[in-house]
Amino acid sequence: MALTQADEERRFPEIAKEPENRRQKLVKGLWISIWLFYLSAPVTDLISGGHSPGVRLLGGLGLAAFVAWYLVLVFRTARQMAVRKVLVSVAVLSAQATVLSLTLGREWLVLFVYVAISSGAALPGEISRWTVLGTTALLAVTANAVPGGTAYLAGLLIPALMGGFAMVGVRALIRTTIELREARATVAQLAANEERLRMARDLHDLLGHSLSLITLKSELAGRMLPGQPEAAAQQVADIERVSRQALVDVREAVSGYRRPTLPGELAGARTALAAAGVVADLPRGPADGLAEELSEEAESALAWSLREAVTNVVRHSGAQRCTVTLTDRQTLAGRFVELTVADDGSGGPGAPAGNGLTGLTERLEAVGGSLSAGPAGKTGFRLVARIPLGSDS
Repeated sequence: MALTQADEERRFPEIAKEPENRRQKLVKGLWISIWLFYLSAPVTDLISGGHSPGVRLLGGLGLAAFVAWYLVLVFRTARQMAVRKVLVSVAVLSAQATVLSLTLGREWLVLFVYVAISSGAALPGEISRWTVLGTTALLAVTANAVPGGTAYLAGLLIPALMGGFAMVGVRALIRTTIELREARATVAQLAANEERLRMARDLHDLLGHSLSLITLKSELAGRMLPGQPEAAAQQVADIERVSRQALVDVREAVSGYRRPTLPGELAGARTALAAAGVVADLPRGPADGLAEELSEEAESALAWSLREAVTNVVRHSGAQRCTVTLTDRQTLAGRFVELTVADDGSGGPGAPAGNGLTGLTERLEAVGGSLSAGPAGKTGFRLVARIPLGSDS
C-alpha cells in the first residue's frame, strides 16, 4: 500500500510536531501551564507575606514577567529559536530569579527550578547540560545568601537537576524522532524511485525487442511494396503477431504490478491503523503452509478484502481497536482460509452494500469464495472473507 507524505507524517509521535491548529496550541499550553502550580509559594508570599503595597506590585510584575518568558521559551522549543537568544533569555530568567529571591525571601527560590527546566527544554543538549548544572549551582549560592534559604535548598536541588535533565532527554527524543521521520521519508522516496526504475527496466525489456522488430519489418514491408505484395503481406502478418504478443506481455506485467499481496497489505494496514490512532492486532502474514497453498488469485482477493476493510475502519468506524485474523478452517464443506477484520467502532462502512463491498464480493466469488459483513454485537463491525483451499477457480 502506497503511503502519502501525510501518512508518513502521521506515523510519528505528536511530540515531534509543532502545534498545527488552535486546539493543539491550547492543549500544549494547558499541559505546560499545569506545572505552574508549584509557583503557589511565591504567590502566597505576595499575598500574605507582610510586604508593603509597593513591594507587592513590583514582585507581582516581576513574577508575571518571569512566567511569561518561561512559557515563551518552553512553548517555542520546536521552532528552533537561535541559541544566542535562548542563552540571553535563560540569563535574564536567572537574574530575575536571583533578584526576586534576594529581595522577597526564600519562597522565591523555586523560580530556579523553572530556569533549569526552560534551559533544558530550549537549548541543545551539549549546552543545556552545563546550564542546568550552572542554574543549580546558582540556586545553592542564592539559598545560602537568603535568610532561611538553606532549609529550602534540599527540597529544590533535586527537582532542579531532575527537571532540567529530564527536559534535556525530552529534547533529544524530539530531535531523534524528527530525524527518524526525515530518514523514513527519504527511504520511502528512494524506494519509489527504485520501483519506477524497475518498472522502466522491465517495460524496456518487454517492449524493446518487439518494437525494434516491428520497426524493421515495417521498413521491409514498405520496400517490398508494390513490387512484392505477397512478401509484404507476410511481413505485415508478422508485425501483427509481434504486436499482439507485446500487448499480452505488457498486460501481464501491469497485472503483476497491481496485484496486492497479503504481507504487503498487512504491513500497510498496520501503518494506516496506527496513523488513525487505532490499536491494531494483526498477524505478520499467512503461515508458511497456508501461504504455499494459496493461489495468486486467492491471495490477491484476500488482500483486496483486507485493504477495503481497513479503509472502512479508518474512514468510517471511529473505532479504537481493530483485530485481523487469518486462519485455516476445516468445515463440513471442506477447508477454507478465512480472513476476519473486526473493530469496536460505530458500525463500519455505512451503507450495508456499498460499492467497495460489492466489488469485494465479486472478487471473492471469482475464486470460489464468499463475503459476509455486518454489525458485531451492540458496537463494532465485522468483515469475514472465505476462500476454499485447493480451488482451481
